[in-house]
Amino acid sequence: MKIICNKADLLQGVNTVLKAVPGKTTMPILECILIDTTDGEIKLTANDMELGIETVIAGDVLDKGKIALEAKLFSEIVRKLPDSEVTLETDDNYKAFIRCEKAKFHIAGKSGEDFAYLPEIEKSNFVSLSQFSLKEIIRQTIFSIADNESNKLMTGELFEINGSELKVVSLDGHRISIRKIELKEEYQPIKVVVPGKTLNEVSKILSGGTEDFVNLFFTDRHIVFEFDKTVVVSRLIEGEYFRINQMLSSDYETKITINKKELQSCIERASLLIREGEKKPIIINITDGSLELKINSVIGSMNEDIDISKEGKDIMIGFNPKFILDALRVIDDEDVDIYLVNPKAPCFIRNEDQTYIYLILPVNFNVA
Repeated sequence: MKIICNKADLLQGVNTVLKAVPGKTTMPILECILIDTTDGEIKLTANDMELGIETVIAGDVLDKGKIALEAKLFSEIVRKLPDSEVTLETDDNYKAFIRCEKAKFHIAGKSGEDFAYLPEIEKSNFVSLSQFSLKEIIRQTIFSIADNESNKLMTGELFEINGSELKVVSLDGHRISIRKIELKEEYQPIKVVVPGKTLNEVSKILSGGTEDFVNLFFTDRHIVFEFDKTVVVSRLIEGEYFRINQMLSSDYETKITINKKELQSCIERASLLIREGEKKPIIINITDGSLELKINSVIGSMNEDIDISKEGKDIMIGFNPKFILDALRVIDDEDVDIYLVNPKAPCFIRNEDQTYIYLILPVNFNVA
């Protein structure tokens, strides 16, 4: 095999597929990136058997072939090469010869025949949306998946399609994040749980352009993201997702409308008094026309008033400040509506159309 390509194109391709190289594995071949030119184009692939990524880069194929190169070493070599043209050549003993200006590397590879290719997916059932929309939906929900493996379903996000509506849901036992968007076409009903790791990696690769589209293909076991010259294949998380509709309520005793930036800045100031690992709630006291935010910690105390518009009863309630901040940081509206029932019931941050809903459980607190 012999190829010539620009260092920038090669590096971008390597960085794209590197996200699917496992950290630890009992199968050394999975620690490799496959370079395959048998179809006359330069295709790079990595696969950890849960997540697989394949991308095609620009360049000239002088001799066809394939080789698997140790991903960490190969990526570091490419990263350190001069910004110039790269020639990569292999011999019959699976040795790779890399040249770029005056830099020359010889490294050992493995037979490309031993590599675990991405599974063949029947691409019939698919949904199309802009890369911008998908990237935004992930950003606005991914923070509330669980990071432990005790409940596998909580480590993923529900993707549910009904007609022309796509709904994405994540939860971790303390909060729920929901985003809904309108698709340009009607689709068959789909309900799958996509691993959070997959969505994180896809989000990093997406260009995020409003005119650039991504196609999502679904099977019983896999989801495929196809965009630009890249294909990402991921296993789905099996099991019945939580019945979140039972957790959502439109009842409320108190509704406030508040400037999002003011509330966010106020909570960020209060969080300065919380040491890492300390579970200290912020206390919110809502009265007519005013929200008072208080915190008392071993470092010190703070209180601040913010003007609000209020309907309903006065209420005093405590929250983990991180959970409120995570939601506020991904909301683009200037003002937000917050709905509350009582100090023991969850609060809801949602807009009128309910294109976003953030449910946050309160925490107990002592009034100092």
